[in-house]
Order: sequence, then structure tokens, then C-alpha cells
Amino acid sequence: MSPLHRQVSDTLTARRAALAQAIAENELARRPELEQRYGPAVREKAQQDAGYHLAFLATAVRTETPALFADYIAWVKVLLVHRGLRAEDIAFHFECLNDVLCRSLAGEPGALACGFVAAALQRLPDLPEDLPCFIDESRPKGPLGRQYLETLLRGDRRAAARLILDAVAGGTSLGEVYSEVFQPSQYEVGRLWQTNRIGVGHEHYCTAATQLVMSQLYPQVFAGERRGGTLVATCAADDLHEIGVRMVADLFEMEGWTTHYLGANTPVASVVQMVTERRADVLAVSATIAYHLPAIEALIAAVRNAPACRDVKILVGGYPFNVDPDLWKKVGADGSARTAQDAIALANELTS
Repeated sequence: MSPLHRQVSDTLTARRAALAQAIAENELARRPELEQRYGPAVREKAQQDAGYHLAFLATAVRTETPALFADYIAWVKVLLVHRGLRAEDIAFHFECLNDVLCRSLAGEPGALACGFVAAALQRLPDLPEDLPCFIDESRPKGPLGRQYLETLLRGDRRAAARLILDAVAGGTSLGEVYSEVFQPSQYEVGRLWQTNRIGVGHEHYCTAATQLVMSQLYPQVFAGERRGGTLVATCAADDLHEIGVRMVADLFEMEGWTTHYLGANTPVASVVQMVTERRADVLAVSATIAYHLPAIEALIAAVRNAPACRDVKILVGGYPFNVDPDLWKKVGADGSARTAQDAIALANELTS
């Protein structure tokens, strides 16, 4: 990471509140009709949104990854269009953000930050306003995935669990259940929330129900022969979306690894302690969104600085690492993988 990129990222973080207020004021001053269109809370909402945008921009700048901010804008466009905002008003909001940054940050820092925003803005008109379904019913277990999710959305977790337990009893492998039912259904739940088709309560219910079903499969998950290394798995601090890394840990367990899954929001010192005490061969860390990357970077640095952890291999995963395949290098990891199966293969390679 270059000193300039770190400086700009730190400036955006330190001045985020003041910049967000200036962006909202700029937007409403130039287009006061927005208050009539969206109601009296539009100023507060614009300021809140600008704060989120600046946080993601700071992370993209810090990691020198313009694609992260461009991808974030694509996500925001879908989110806001489905909550009643016009696409042209979304574009105008980001234009105001860019205008404030260019006036507030002088010289090279301003040019750097505005360059990230301008590159994303150029793509904005062509970005889609909707997303395709994540459940592919042409795949062997696609229909089961669709039925499972629909059952959960009806609020019947008992019936959803029975679908999975009956499928496993009928010969469906645990790997198929995890990769072709649980994973795409969780992605689809996220898409349904993003497109305003379900609420946060539905999202949390589906996730909690899936974790309950996973726990009912644990006698089989942990029944295999131990023939691999030792894995400690966790997610970034403040990242409460931990079901993905839990699935990864379970799949490692099925492949014969001894796993220690730490869950969400485990303190850095406790992660280092567990890696040390369990003599882990691999530490797997996930991030759901780019905003959590600085926490992953700090965790990796702490592990690297612990003498007892000098031989552990660190794998990272999650959505931001799919956006930029080289991002793992920037946070100091040993590798990254798009799928759990790829992570297992890479872990075996790194520890052989």
C-alpha cells in the first residue's frame, strides 16, 4: 500500500461525518425538489448514505482497488432503485459526492479519491437495476434449493429441515447440500433483501434456520476419519455474517481436517491464542463486504507478528476477494479461493 493511498484513506475515514454532511447539503442546495420527491427525511438519508459511500471508498483507496468501489456502486444502484429512488437521482448523488471531494481534498489526495469515484460513475448508467436469481434449477439439486428456500420464507423451518434430512437419507451428499442448497439459498436471501422483496427479519430467520439445520447434520459432518491438518476459521471483526465461513469450516471437517470454528466478532488476541494453542496449520478468515478489509488486514498483521504463528498459512475469502482476485496479496494473506472446495485444495497444497 502506497503512503498516498493510506493518507487518503485515513483522511476519508477521519473526515467522513463532515464530508457526508457537505455532500447532503450540496445535493439539496442544487436540487431542492428532491425533498418534495422523497419527503422531509431526504437530507438525513442522503447524509447517512454518503457516510456509507465514503467508508467503502476509503477501503477501496486503502487497498488500491478501484474495482471494489465500482462494484459497491453497482450494489447500491440495485438497492436504491428497488426502494423507490430514480436512477438519475442516484447518479446525481454520486456526482455531488465527487464534487465535494474534489473541492475538499486538494492536490494529489483529491485527484486520487475523485479518480476512484469518476471511474465508477462512468459505469453507472450501464449497470443493471436488478439481479438474476442465485438458485439454478437446472443443476441437480437446484429444485431442492428452491423448495428449501420457499419453505423457509413461509416460516416453516421444521418442514425445511425435513427436506434436507430426507434428501441426505436418500443419498444426497453433505457436500451437495452445502454447495448446491445452503450456499445458493443464502445468496438468494441476500438478493431478495437487496431488491426489497423481503425484510431484514426474513433474512435473519432464514440464516438462523439454516444454521439450525446444519447443526442437525453435525453427527455426520464430524464422523469422518481425521486425515488432514488443523484449521482455525473466523471472520473479520464486526462482521456478523458468519454463516459462510462456518460452511467452509464444516466442509474442511468433512474432508478430514480438524477444525476450530470461532464464529463472529472474535477479538484479535483470542484468534492468535487459538491459532497458537491448537497449533493450526491454516487460519481461514472471511469478509462479507469490503468495509471489513481493514479488520482482516489488522488480524493478519497480528498473527504474523506472533512468533508461535510464524508457520501458519492464512487463507482469506468472501465477496471482496472475488471482486479482485489479487486482493489477498494486499492484506498479507497466503492465498484466496472462490469456493470451499478450492480453499481445501489450496490449503492442502500450502501445507504439503
